[in-house]
Amino acid sequence: MGHDYLHAYWRLPYVQAPKPVSGGEDIFLELPKLGDDRKALILWRGPTSYLVLNKFPYNVGHLMAIPFREVPTLAELTPAERTDLMDAIVKAQDILTKALKPEGFNIGFNFGRAAGAGIPRHLHAHIVPRWTGDVNFMPVVADTKVLPVALDSLWERLKEYV
Repeated sequence: MGHDYLHAYWRLPYVQAPKPVSGGEDIFLELPKLGDDRKALILWRGPTSYLVLNKFPYNVGHLMAIPFREVPTLAELTPAERTDLMDAIVKAQDILTKALKPEGFNIGFNFGRAAGAGIPRHLHAHIVPRWTGDVNFMPVVADTKVLPVALDSLWERLKEYV
């Protein structure tokens, strides 16, 4: 009996990308400067923060709320930036609820590399929609996540609800 293969071609650039210990480019500062929100996967811009689709999502619809200014901790945000960031998280949850009708959410921050922060000097919130049974054996036995929709199609669908 042969094996079936699931190819997740979108994952290779992430796996092969160099992972700097410190320093290097801050993609969260660069995305808003691209001048093409669709290409950057930016869904919404607020006064001091923005919402973007995660290019390497944990689940379908995984968004991030990111302050425009690079700071590593919530304490370093101004009160206005903290308010705007929380408003962005609420907006993300509202967009995802209308567009994808999830049954729940995981929302959180990873502070510091030891806690899983990929860019520890620039805080960001993860907003991950969840459905009963959305976790299957693939991440456990094959280190593979199955996502049933392309990011550009998902951007279009979510943008309707911004």
